[in-house]
Amino acid sequence: MQHAALVEETLVYTRSPAQLDVDAVIKTHSKLVRRVAWQVHSRMSTAIELEDLMQIGLVALVESARTFEERGIAFAPYATMRVRGAMIDELRRDARICRSGMANRRKLLEIRAKLEAKLHRLPSDPEVAAAMGLDGLEYHALVASAQGARMESIDEVYSDHDLWFVDLAENAETQCMQKEVRTLLAEHIAELPMREAQVLQLYFVEELNLDEIGEVLGVGAARVCQIKKRALDQLREAMAEAA
Repeated sequence: MQHAALVEETLVYTRSPAQLDVDAVIKTHSKLVRRVAWQVHSRMSTAIELEDLMQIGLVALVESARTFEERGIAFAPYATMRVRGAMIDELRRDARICRSGMANRRKLLEIRAKLEAKLHRLPSDPEVAAAMGLDGLEYHALVASAQGARMESIDEVYSDHDLWFVDLAENAETQCMQKEVRTLLAEHIAELPMREAQVLQLYFVEELNLDEIGEVLGVGAARVCQIKKRALDQLREAMAEAA
């Protein structure tokens, strides 16, 4: 029986790619795919369904048969390597999705499959959302969570005009200018009359409102407002002259 299997394998893989019998490939090596799928699934059972791994493996098996060349190695080890590699690649792509995202994706696939069987066509997004009891915003948020992160080369997406690449850190020149302005402003505040400087201190530093400042100074809020306005006008004039 082992000899017969070897003969069958040889007959399948001595054909040219154009003559490849896909059904024979799957029939002969479906157990190989299932064995690898079980091995991978036993380690990553929470990340992907066994049947999904089987489908990935069968596709990789057929592709392996198309590309296989006899170079001193049997087909089975070669196919095993390609099948396992395809499954791991798929898991790596899915690794960019958190567990809740994978659960949402399985839920979406399940609902869509049921609706497709019932409607005999692909369901629309509103129909899927209704079947899940979600409004539009909730549905699109769930769909977004079920999609993996997209990796792109920074060389391909970089642009000098893109706000994502704007350097928000202040450069040395800006920091020096701001320091000079603060120093100059402090000097002009020190030159204000005591009451006006006190009102600015209570308003901008202590963050008191006009009524509270009035209580401290023993005057009404309207008077405090006048003092604050006069102090700010004087500062503007002084800063403008300094500029």
